Amino acid sequence: MPILSRLRSDSVMRPSSPALPHRTQRVPEAEPPARRTALLLVALVLLALNLRAPLTSVAPLLKPLRDDLRIGDTAVGVLTSLPLVCLGLFAFVAPRLGRRHATRTLLTVSLAVLAAGGLLRAGTSPVAVFAGTVLVAAPIGIANVLVPGLIKRRFPRSVPRVSALYSGALTAGAAAGPAVAVPLAEATGSPWRIPLLLLVVPLALVTAVVVLIALGRQRDEAAPDASPVPGGRPPALWRNALAWQVTVFFGAQALLSYTVFGWLPTIWQDRGLSQASAGLSLSLCNAVGVLGAWLLAVSERRLPDQRAAGGAVACLTAVGLTGVVAGPRSLLWPSNMVLGLGLGAGFALALSLFALRSPDAPTTAALSAMGQGIGYLIGVLGPLAAGALHDVTDGWTWPLAALLLACAVQITVAFAVGRSRVISGEPR
Repeated sequence: MPILSRLRSDSVMRPSSPALPHRTQRVPEAEPPARRTALLLVALVLLALNLRAPLTSVAPLLKPLRDDLRIGDTAVGVLTSLPLVCLGLFAFVAPRLGRRHATRTLLTVSLAVLAAGGLLRAGTSPVAVFAGTVLVAAPIGIANVLVPGLIKRRFPRSVPRVSALYSGALTAGAAAGPAVAVPLAEATGSPWRIPLLLLVVPLALVTAVVVLIALGRQRDEAAPDASPVPGGRPPALWRNALAWQVTVFFGAQALLSYTVFGWLPTIWQDRGLSQASAGLSLSLCNAVGVLGAWLLAVSERRLPDQRAAGGAVACLTAVGLTGVVAGPRSLLWPSNMVLGLGLGAGFALALSLFALRSPDAPTTAALSAMGQGIGYLIGVLGPLAAGALHDVTDGWTWPLAALLLACAVQITVAFAVGRSRVISGEPR
């Protein structure tokens, strides 16, 4: 296949540029390149499907879950915010674990914990549901950070294409979760427990086996991911301007994405459309996001850097948001598709920047932890602030203004973070 012919040569790391002395990577053991590359891509896609569907599948089942457990709206709000908080907090844990254990081990254990969390979340008490939610979200937060470093190490010259494939699968998983949850509930006769269990446990266990086989025990995975940087650690990121630019870009993307995911159906219904149409709008927005990620990968091969792409995705998001909230009803569906393109391509770009702005895989993991740790905590604020503004103003004009401000921040940052360079300050 053409994509394999382009990628398989990248699955073996080579010494990095002479401009970066002391930064060399271990070369994996020789295996049939095409077979290994194909299996790695399958593993990445399966991992991506595991990292979103377990979280997004809860929303359409909240009403029966709340009625069954007899919990109030405040508890429901905590339950829906808890995964994002875990994604942010556990992102900071991943680099330390990555320095002590092989990526193969960490991803396999994360998937096992995810499966255990899925079982616990289907329990009969509120305590089990909340504890299970933490056990589902925590390994996802860790895996979120590990995957960009894995992509950087295994596909160093194909980061945009592989990141787009991975982010497209993430978006597909986010769309599939709520789309499949209700039909599963109807088919099994279980209002929420069995659907949530089936959407987590089987896929997590299958993916764990595929990851074990795909990553194997190669020399660069047989030992912990120690940094090749002198001193044993990646560069200090918290005082690095470029690292903060990547973080702000990802944070703005997380805020925009999770605000849309949380409130788009409500906005749709407030515009006078049906509940079924509102649910379809969110699924379509996520589905079009897969196309957005693919278009980003195609366009980035023709661009000298990511400045134009960063500005374009923020503009698409702004146009789509304006059309959905304030545009004529005849343009609601086209606006929704434009919004999906912007969010899908924007998320793919935000993920690829972790690797593109890092000189090596350990720095990618550290930057990914910083960007996702802070970014997802920023993302929690988006739905909460939009809801508060809507309650105060009884409309969506002020929430729209706040989201357009986030788009403006993203455009501004894009012109700095999009320049082709790495954290060390040396040109790529």
